[in-house]
Amino acid sequence: MSAQTLQAAQASLAAEHAAVYGYGVLGGRIDENRRAVATASFDAHRARRDALVRTVRGLGGEPVAADSAYALPFAVPDAAAAVRLAALLEDRIAGVYSDLVRASGGPLRREAANALREAAVRAVRWRGSGVAFPGLAERSADGTTGTDRPTGTDATAGTPAKAGAGPTH
Repeated sequence: MSAQTLQAAQASLAAEHAAVYGYGVLGGRIDENRRAVATASFDAHRARRDALVRTVRGLGGEPVAADSAYALPFAVPDAAAAVRLAALLEDRIAGVYSDLVRASGGPLRREAANALREAAVRAVRWRGSGVAFPGLAERSADGTTGTDRPTGTDATAGTPAKAGAGPTH
């Protein structure tokens, strides 16, 4: 595999770390009727994160570590904000997986495509509507691709998190 594949896998891993953190924040604020969906999403991101750790090692890399804290893109004081955060997390995850689809082949490409699809479906469940090309719309918003974005950044805002700063909620 190429250095580009490893870089895309690392970016996906960094985004999964951020998603796990984000779901931890929103899980305490989500309505009871959506708590099961939030828990399932949290579990799915943990499983993808763990699989990506193995993938990165298999590609010869040292997996990027999770940051101690991530800056959230907006305050999450209530259930409505928690739903908005969940949809945004899924959009950002779809974006990094689209980069991994492009950079990889074979079984890794299939796994990345499955992860992109799952994120797009979760985003629709949270938002109530979808986008024409999941994973690509995120690229036009900030003008970058996963290969342009450094690892260890906030997957929800694309900015480096300040260690120990804690979430803004």
